[in-house]
Amino acid sequence: MQRLPASRAIARLRKICMALPGAEEKLSHSEPTWFAKRVFVMLSNHHHDDRLGFWCAAPPGAQEALVSSEPERFFRPPYVGGKGWLGVYLDVPQGWDEIAELIEESYRMIAPKKLVAELDATRGSPETRASATRRPAPSRRSARRSR
Repeated sequence: MQRLPASRAIARLRKICMALPGAEEKLSHSEPTWFAKRVFVMLSNHHHDDRLGFWCAAPPGAQEALVSSEPERFFRPPYVGGKGWLGVYLDVPQGWDEIAELIEESYRMIAPKKLVAELDATRGSPETRASATRRPAPSRRSARRSR
């Protein structure tokens, strides 16, 4: 996990968001916000407190699990927190692979099906990627040879 200066963290967040099909960046409430027809990520640059972070859609239960297990990294954002959105601090060390996964998950929840299908065509669906990274169980024959 690494902590980046604010400008580099924002640039990295922007790069992750803009790599998604049909993503557009616009200002909303004076903050960079990423849309796939609707908002899927919103930067929170000292907007409601003295912290740098972002808000994104999250599946049911994810907000509660992450905020309760790692409150130094995750928070319940104002306004959209009651709808399950997750806040992620960027002014603390973060795992950027995990951030990319959270952003993609938010995108998949918000983007139109056509854009999600386009993403799946280029990257594969999460299920396809998960099964491709799983190692097959060794056959009995190879297990015997290794003894």
